[in-house]
Amino acid sequence: MTPSPAPAWDYVVVGSGAGGGTVAARLAEGGARVLVLEAGGDPRDLGPRMPGDYDVPAFHPFASENPAISWNFFVNHHADAAQAARDPKCGPMGVLYPRAGALGGCTAHNAMIFLKPHACDWNDLAALTGDRSWRAARMERFFRRIEDCRHRPGWRLLSRLGLDPTGHGWRGWLATEKALPMQALDDDDLLWLVLGAVHGELAGSARPLRSLEQLLEGRADPNDRRFAGREGLFYTPLSTRGHHRVGARERLLEVAARFPGRLTLELNALAVRVRLDGANRAVGVDYLKGRGLYRASGRPGAGPGEARFVEAGREVILAGGAFNTPQLLMLSGIGDAATLAAHGIPARVDLPGVGRNLQDRYEVGVVNRMSRNWRVLAGARFEAGDPLWRQWRTGCGMYVSNGAAVGLARRSAAAKRAPDLFLMALLARFEGYFPGYSKQIAEEHDYLTWAVLKAHTLNRAGVVTLKSADPRDPPKIDFNYFNPTDDPKAEDLKAVVGGVRLARAMTRGLKERGCVTAEVVPGPEVESDADLTAFVRDNAWGHHACGTAAIGPRDAGGVIGADFTVHGVRGLRVVDASVFPRIPGFFIAAPIYMIGEKAAEVIARDARGAWARS
Repeated sequence: MTPSPAPAWDYVVVGSGAGGGTVAARLAEGGARVLVLEAGGDPRDLGPRMPGDYDVPAFHPFASENPAISWNFFVNHHADAAQAARDPKCGPMGVLYPRAGALGGCTAHNAMIFLKPHACDWNDLAALTGDRSWRAARMERFFRRIEDCRHRPGWRLLSRLGLDPTGHGWRGWLATEKALPMQALDDDDLLWLVLGAVHGELAGSARPLRSLEQLLEGRADPNDRRFAGREGLFYTPLSTRGHHRVGARERLLEVAARFPGRLTLELNALAVRVRLDGANRAVGVDYLKGRGLYRASGRPGAGPGEARFVEAGREVILAGGAFNTPQLLMLSGIGDAATLAAHGIPARVDLPGVGRNLQDRYEVGVVNRMSRNWRVLAGARFEAGDPLWRQWRTGCGMYVSNGAAVGLARRSAAAKRAPDLFLMALLARFEGYFPGYSKQIAEEHDYLTWAVLKAHTLNRAGVVTLKSADPRDPPKIDFNYFNPTDDPKAEDLKAVVGGVRLARAMTRGLKERGCVTAEVVPGPEVESDADLTAFVRDNAWGHHACGTAAIGPRDAGGVIGADFTVHGVRGLRVVDASVFPRIPGFFIAAPIYMIGEKAAEVIARDARGAWARS
């Protein structure tokens, strides 16, 4: 009998974002043969606007609404329909939640902010799993393995001599830069915004340029480990190289070019099922080949796609994110048996935690109308060829920024283990996501928004479930905001209200100078605690969904183990935002990149052990 040929691939990775792209590239570098299935195409090759929308940091809102890469999920924020209807962003299908269907996943349209999570986030995971490799002190090496820090040139030089207390990475694959350009000093309103956020009492004095320089260096670096957990003002490091977006796409393309026999990228490939053998071992992935097959796509394709199957010699790794990974698990017969039966899907592994534990941060905008347009945005049309685009081509001007002028970290209460409020000053009108939201940014240049972000939220009541057994249909997504079971004292609501008041305090100096003419949202009439609480409940949104295939014991609702393996299945792991039992830090990209590196190390170690035993 002729033996069956060996599979062409050791690992099949579904998804090319911060998790999937990172683990796939690292495994290929280690000698494995890896196939990446990505439902979208290359974002730089998908239309006349797309290269600019992808490359230019300031264009990220337009990338999120560019139909060439957008996956438009519509989600429910509240279980109560009357409460949900009070959100002005809510339409007939729910609230827009932009995702990206493209090489690089959501790193193709995100705001590029690269911040470490707090140490307590990793230490809590170590305590939950009993696995000390998750402790913050050990996870730091993955951060250094990723980062190529370019915003601390002095320490970069000294690091070559072995002098480096910062904890930065200097030789990683992801460049990080600082993006508040010196042109900002020429805009009095912007200068006073930054200085007023540091010291409100400076509003009537001469420009203290030394104070601004200190703000932009040293203690304003949020990823310097000497200042970990500190409250105060920060700049936001961006994952850019030469002020061009970089992310999982660049990592994958670079490794594929170096190792063409090891890493292959299959684009326009929508995974529809993980195929399991009789022993519940993942042996491969069924997928559909074609453009725009997923019905959340901003540019739907014609036809059903071509059915294909790819075999995995060692493992299948899911990295589709907090919405698509649980959907794919359920379509594969892995999930709550009763839920699967309702859609006619035989349960192969009864795993009720799949799709549960959905959580996000809460965010609201405090929007102010300025007395004049921002000088630094003069001539901005947010398109290739405009004056600021020409400046960006030379590495200067406001397009090198993602729009955030400065950030402030605060504890909402003294008892908090780490800062849980992050306020960003945005030179734009931003009230959350709804179809066409980016148009306001392009057309209106006389707004200041303080985006108030609440981290370490308590609510874990969100759920992702199937709408149908058709893999082209997006799932049903219910966040169940401000659930009183998880947050009986309404701590999250109170914290965001405090953040709104803090944003108003930091705008007071600009109002006194006549730079701000009016608060548009929530508006001066919304002042009492009760009114502000209602405003937050009605208007909050999020954009860091996670937790739907969480690490944890199976009998406590966990879906995967500390080694990323799915309970009850052999040869199947999850490496994306869905693995976090609790949402980490302020921004989720960096921790996902970090777990990608950790997973690659764990998978390679297990493969060596299997080889040694064979």
